[in-house]
Amino acid sequence: MRLSGLALLLGVAVAFPIGLPGPATVNVGVFTLMYVGLATAWNIVGGYTGYISLGHAGFFGFGAYALGLIVTRAHVPAGVDVFLLVPLAGVATALFAIPVGWIALRTREATFVIVTIAVMFMLQILATNLRGLTGGSQGLAFPVPGWGAAFDVPFYYAMLALAATSLTVSWSIRRSRFGLGLLAIRDDEDRARSLGVRTEVSKLAAFVVSVALVGMIGGVYGYYVTYIYPQFVIDPLIGIAMVLMAFLGGMGTLAGPVVGALILEPAQLYFPYGLGQSRLYLVVYAAVFLIVILLLPRGVVPTLGDWLEQWRSHRLAEAQDRPRGDEAVVG
Repeated sequence: MRLSGLALLLGVAVAFPIGLPGPATVNVGVFTLMYVGLATAWNIVGGYTGYISLGHAGFFGFGAYALGLIVTRAHVPAGVDVFLLVPLAGVATALFAIPVGWIALRTREATFVIVTIAVMFMLQILATNLRGLTGGSQGLAFPVPGWGAAFDVPFYYAMLALAATSLTVSWSIRRSRFGLGLLAIRDDEDRARSLGVRTEVSKLAAFVVSVALVGMIGGVYGYYVTYIYPQFVIDPLIGIAMVLMAFLGGMGTLAGPVVGALILEPAQLYFPYGLGQSRLYLVVYAAVFLIVILLLPRGVVPTLGDWLEQWRSHRLAEAQDRPRGDEAVVG
């Protein structure tokens, strides 16, 4: 049933631009899939190891600038060929993340959060001031593909491929010995180390894999918007959105970040249009998360799973307590 449901969901995602060809609708699909991939990638380090990073937006922007510089310096023409260079943006982001993670992961809890935020703002300042490299506040331009009315469709499928890649990597880690080590670190890092888990290497590997996926998604985003600026591509709100989506759906689960992104991102795109002038959409966001915290403190997926398990246990207990037919006749 799970495989059938997954196949159905994938089929709907693949057919989405065909069934709803409007550019505005496909645009919503592009950004929704982008955040599915981002929240899933963030969950590899935040949900599996328990190290909450609020600075992943810095690596998102790093990947966007990495792809932009590769394309512009190598004079790559606009088209599908640019998508083939996206893995290079992920590799560049991963190489940058190794020394950053080696230093940051020596801290824990609130200190780690502060370090990741500091790295993000450092990257934003560098992108603003290195004008000869990044264009500074004037931005960096990508080549614009001439796809006309179907402009959004290739980016939709590129984001779908990256979201599927993030889910596949997350699923593989979750079911591996490496993933068990990460969950042990989340539960009790010192005890995990005493049991033989190579905590430093495991944390760093999870961090690098996570930001590499985020960097690739950032590269496709930069190509999609065609022009990137430091304050928009290295935006703290992007990093916070990843965390909120994973938290809303259920951190440490495979489906949680997906559910959180599917709920929050379309709402995030819709409410500002309807309530943007009055900014009442911020009140709606606050109300949603207040309800989740009060009623679904572990997130949508784990809480619904608990409720389903309790319902099954209750039904099983009723069935066991109910007298059988032959017992009722004897009585």
